Amino acid sequence: MFLIIFCLLLIYKFPQYWHLVAIFLGVITTLCFINQRTSELEIGEPILIYSDQVKVSDNFFYGEGKIGKNKVLVNGSANKSFEKELNKYHVVYLVNYKAKVETIMPATNPGEFDYQKYYRSKKIRERVKLESYQIYPKHIVVFDWVHMLRKFLMNYFEKMPQYTRFFASEMVLAQNPSTDNKVLLNSYRDLGIIHLLSISGLHVSLYILGITWLGTVMKRTEEEVTILCVTFLVIEILLSNFQAGFVRASLSYFWSVFFKRKEIMVSSGDKLGIVVLTHLLFNPLLFLSSGAILSYLLVLGLEISKDFKKIRQNFALNLLITPILLHNFYRINFLTVIYNFLIVPIFNFILLPLTFIVIFLFWCLPATVKLSEPIFKGLADLTNFIADKQLGLVTFGQINWLQTIFLLVVTVFLIILPKHMIQKLKLRSMIVGAYVSIFCLIHFPLKGQISFIDVGQGDSILITTPLNRKTYLIDTGGKLNFGKRKSEPQLNRITIPFLYAQGIDHLDGVFLSHQDADHIGDLKALLDQIPVKKLYFAKGLTDNQSFRRKINGHLKDVQLVPLLAGDKVKTKDLNFDVVYPFKPGLGKNEDSLSLTFKLANKRWLFTGDLCREGEKEILNHYNLQVDYFKLGHHGSKTSSDPDFLKQLNPQLVFISSGRDNRFGHPHQETLKTLKDLSIPYLNTQDSGTITWNYSPFNSETITTFYKGNTK
Repeated sequence: MFLIIFCLLLIYKFPQYWHLVAIFLGVITTLCFINQRTSELEIGEPILIYSDQVKVSDNFFYGEGKIGKNKVLVNGSANKSFEKELNKYHVVYLVNYKAKVETIMPATNPGEFDYQKYYRSKKIRERVKLESYQIYPKHIVVFDWVHMLRKFLMNYFEKMPQYTRFFASEMVLAQNPSTDNKVLLNSYRDLGIIHLLSISGLHVSLYILGITWLGTVMKRTEEEVTILCVTFLVIEILLSNFQAGFVRASLSYFWSVFFKRKEIMVSSGDKLGIVVLTHLLFNPLLFLSSGAILSYLLVLGLEISKDFKKIRQNFALNLLITPILLHNFYRINFLTVIYNFLIVPIFNFILLPLTFIVIFLFWCLPATVKLSEPIFKGLADLTNFIADKQLGLVTFGQINWLQTIFLLVVTVFLIILPKHMIQKLKLRSMIVGAYVSIFCLIHFPLKGQISFIDVGQGDSILITTPLNRKTYLIDTGGKLNFGKRKSEPQLNRITIPFLYAQGIDHLDGVFLSHQDADHIGDLKALLDQIPVKKLYFAKGLTDNQSFRRKINGHLKDVQLVPLLAGDKVKTKDLNFDVVYPFKPGLGKNEDSLSLTFKLANKRWLFTGDLCREGEKEILNHYNLQVDYFKLGHHGSKTSSDPDFLKQLNPQLVFISSGRDNRFGHPHQETLKTLKDLSIPYLNTQDSGTITWNYSPFNSETITTFYKGNTK
């Protein structure tokens, strides 16, 4: 309703900007179609698989498939014939299969990337986990050739060295071929130039320019050149898997051709509105994608600021997209305008032309990569070097949708109002005041928290204090690999975004309970990305070689503080008392660092993976009673001794355990103990991140992110 009223007011006062209405109608259309689906999923029907849409790794395949009219995620074991037949036929059916169907999980932590929302924008809702299947080749039709061409290009690019392959894949297929380039991608994002890696209007213009030049050289007619441009763009739309920016720019060209042939005079603003509505006809869920929102918002910004000088226009465009960036990515670089001026010319006149030269020549002159790869690597190293300095980069924190819409609306009015108006000065003051106020509320919060982050089968707990915020982490979480190939630290997709969303860019202290991977496996990844003042751990852990490897390279940056029972960690707002271990160890479960402290007159206890024998030792030395307790060892029956729990007498306990974990945590014996003692519990596997908030006025609330419950 708010958007509709805004659109009507805008078109009444500024009728020349009616195309804004089309964009906002697009947002409303997306909201209306979110919960609609094509048809019911019929399990048992053949699953259509294209070779370019699945990946095979370590005898396992995963990717996208199709059952009837419905797209699904599909994964399963890749038997010996799977990859061979997939590469042979490229388009196959999986038949006679046994499968488990799951709805794609949403984000279970604040700040975490929401795969459910992402795949919903691609009209995918379910994940099909195959237990067994048979593979059957499909009869090839015309549309299948596009997927075959895409797979051919993927294999073609795979033969190129790392950086040449990276740019070729990004520019043609709109995809990053491997995880080797995560650092470079993060550098582009931190500098605010990530848009250069998305094929968009710039590439459409270059394609059209190149084809037109080629047509002129070959003395082709204008109509023949136009047909060739349209054909090429349609093929590239398919090859780029309908990348939003490229589709938008291509639709703009198609409509320009149509209007020119029909001799219809249409302004650029009107054409933008028509493009939005056309795009929505093909993809009603378009604006679930932040990439699509940014693409259209930038074009809108170019349209409403077309009379600005270049530098002023760049500032206006960056101001316009800032709310979307802060809502989705939480960090912003205030020197983005400068970085764009420095890097965009290099990208346009060196990287982009060289990429396409190598693509066209590599098949006959493979040695061309000897020229391209050093250039690509040198420029990538330069980009990484600049990004590492973090000049201008600010961890602002996440703004909510109401704040995002408010800032967008005010920014649009600021851009379209004439110069030197009193209203414009008021709008500038309003924007500055809004950003400063939001920043202060995020970085100097009125409430503190204890958050049990949903890191799966592991532990990671964030503790913060209100106002002059202090930040502490108990354990980092980490993934147990069980002999599988080492994957990217899960901290990168869970804990780091969680911290950034709250504007946290450093930690005052990290407490390490013991050596297990599910507790401190991501410690090195954390130290590599977040400044940490002090590491607290049980005495003797430094004798553990695995732990030493994790902290090597950071010994000058962080202070190491070994602890034993009886020690205290005193800070201005919070004091930690160590109640275990009583003697040094090597960081095993029985050596788990155990802490108790008080916040808002509520006592807490954390015992890591401490076993029952250790719990009894604590009982023998301390007469502890607590309000809240994090169950030891993820709810395992080896912890949570009934006498221990009875003595503690907590009003609520917390369990951190993974969904469908192989250990069966929490064990039924533990849950029975809790029931017998009438102790309620909350579990991250059911509730996602669990947060206890408190204020200086002693009010407290407990919220669960996944279910949104409040107790």
